[in-house]
Amino acid sequence: MTGTQAHTRRGGAPVGYIDELDAVGAGAVKYLRMWSDGPEAQAIADRNFALHLGPQQGPVTTRALDQLMQICARYGRRPLMRHGQICKCLGGDESCFATFVSTACDGDREDALLIAMNIVRADMAPQLADLAQTFGLALKRISLLSRPSARKHVAQPTLH
Repeated sequence: MTGTQAHTRRGGAPVGYIDELDAVGAGAVKYLRMWSDGPEAQAIADRNFALHLGPQQGPVTTRALDQLMQICARYGRRPLMRHGQICKCLGGDESCFATFVSTACDGDREDALLIAMNIVRADMAPQLADLAQTFGLALKRISLLSRPSARKHVAQPTLH
């Protein structure tokens, strides 16, 4: 096995299943996969964000994800390995990414920085953690708005 094959297997090896993740982690993996699939999938992600978060927060989330992925690609210690969009497996790199976004979203800055330094160069870790927090908070908001109990409490117009 060559060094390249070892890296591919190391980061892409299944370590679990997406349905074992919380909403933020699963969303992070879903959008990592979509964004990596190119412009058509990115446009779908952009529309999803606008639909769920509105015309102001949707584009903010799209920009955060785009910058997050650009930094990972440009300054990453190695390329992030991922599975296909419909795959139920969770790869090692995807698990790391999900944990990173969830940790940043929860406000655990020091832990998020430690994880970020495993993904990118140390000097880029603070910026990556900030973007992951923005992205993760948006995913959390989407998950809260998507809950059936949240939909029940939406104000309904009254006739009287």
